[in-house]
Amino acid sequence: MKKYQSILLAAFAFSFVACEPEFENEVTNESYSKGEADFTTYVALGNSLTAGYMDGTVYRSGQQYSFPNLLAKQFAVVGGGSFTQPSFSDDTNDLGGLLLMGQQAAATRLIINMSTGGPQNLTGTPTIEISNLQAKAYNNMGVPGAKSFHLLAPGYGNLANVATGKANPYFVRHATSPNTTVLSDAMSMNPTFFTNWIGANDVLAYALSGGVGVSQEGNMDPSTYGSNDITDRQVFASAYTTIVNTLTSNGAKGVVATIPDVTSIPHFTTVPYNPLTAEALGGEATVDQLNAQLLGPLKQILTALGQGNRINSFSKTEGNALLVKDETLTDLSQQITAVASQNQQLAPIAGLLGQLYGQARHASRNDLFVLGTSSVIGTTSTAPIFANVPSPYKELFSKIGVTFPLEDKYVLVPAEQTIIKTATKEFNDIIWAAARSKKLAVADMNAIMGYLTGGIRLGDGQWYTADYFKGTGNMNKVLFSLDGVHPNPRGYAFVANEIVKVINEHYKAKLPMLVPGNYPGVTIKASN
Repeated sequence: MKKYQSILLAAFAFSFVACEPEFENEVTNESYSKGEADFTTYVALGNSLTAGYMDGTVYRSGQQYSFPNLLAKQFAVVGGGSFTQPSFSDDTNDLGGLLLMGQQAAATRLIINMSTGGPQNLTGTPTIEISNLQAKAYNNMGVPGAKSFHLLAPGYGNLANVATGKANPYFVRHATSPNTTVLSDAMSMNPTFFTNWIGANDVLAYALSGGVGVSQEGNMDPSTYGSNDITDRQVFASAYTTIVNTLTSNGAKGVVATIPDVTSIPHFTTVPYNPLTAEALGGEATVDQLNAQLLGPLKQILTALGQGNRINSFSKTEGNALLVKDETLTDLSQQITAVASQNQQLAPIAGLLGQLYGQARHASRNDLFVLGTSSVIGTTSTAPIFANVPSPYKELFSKIGVTFPLEDKYVLVPAEQTIIKTATKEFNDIIWAAARSKKLAVADMNAIMGYLTGGIRLGDGQWYTADYFKGTGNMNKVLFSLDGVHPNPRGYAFVANEIVKVINEHYKAKLPMLVPGNYPGVTIKASN
């Protein structure tokens, strides 16, 4: 069979003129005003979306495009003060990533390698050492990976806790002391205005794991949560209310942002459910082989068990669906083994058929696949189940997503999507309630993301979408970075504009807008 890595991005050839990213011209129009807001000391609280994370990491040149940094430049027009961000000066080669005691702890940033036509981690070794402690509070207190309750957790910035997962390496780099909290350091800046965009990771981590975590509804002790679990509603409400009450305790005004429906972002909408064309499978002869030796007999067995709709024969003319393991299905392993044992040809592999396909089905358009799925489709599984399987069965049954079901971590089935949507709505209701109680402005990023999925034309005249980068065809329309979750610089300018809009309306300000088209998109290199 031919390789499947080309399913996500077909190789493309085009020429570029390299240029340095630049901000739009400084605005000094005296007609702008701060309205009822005081931007003297602006502090931004949040997670990776606040920190300027993009392309899978925080890197030196990318951090300058964090939406708080862009906002601060607009605030400066009406008297806003200086704005500081955690130092990434040690990112000497602009690679991003992290080191812990000299050992690589996080990958470098993603770029498009024109020679291969797809996203790759930029070649090189990170130089950002977690243990080089800055011990300083900054105006930008966005901490990649943070959930709501993490902002209140003592020790979240303790270097000694990194190895156990109880501390966040990004916060460790600049926490003012080992036992301080993110919120305490933010308040030490004495904010007069703030943005608070926290909460996405309380559900996003579950989604990114393909639903491997669990909902912790009813568990009030977040210290017992797994990293991929969904936060209990009451825990979220308590943490979020505490954060907002603290931020406003000295009279500061601000903007809170809702949580986007993460199932609408490119990380989950780029890999199609049916990428297996006859060509991708290796030709029509391979399709015939798969139908005759596996899919046909398996469908007959499942039909006899009343579940024939789980599996379909492959088509030679249309894209065929990926094979997935769906843990919400009744496990028919024993039944499949029993039926196959009665067939002389299938009897030698009856046990293997039962183990592999007891909860297997072909995907539908209702399934969502994480972005990384594209790199494993069609590759050979090394699962222990194949240790004693002889040829040619090992080769036939071990093609991931084709004959070997994709694991749960690669797919969000409808039941998991429902869990995500329910939690997102509950958390957003809490955010809206907290905002109303303190008369804060709300940037409804959930609704805004909904507009993007269908495409939206902005003030610069450009049409933008929530699609993933695919080449020259949509290069100028893409607002997301190559990790499929976080915006690129152009996308962060779009986010900043949405916040400017609600500030202007809610606080009767008149702040200048940004022009997203003036900011860079994805990073493209001739080679890596």
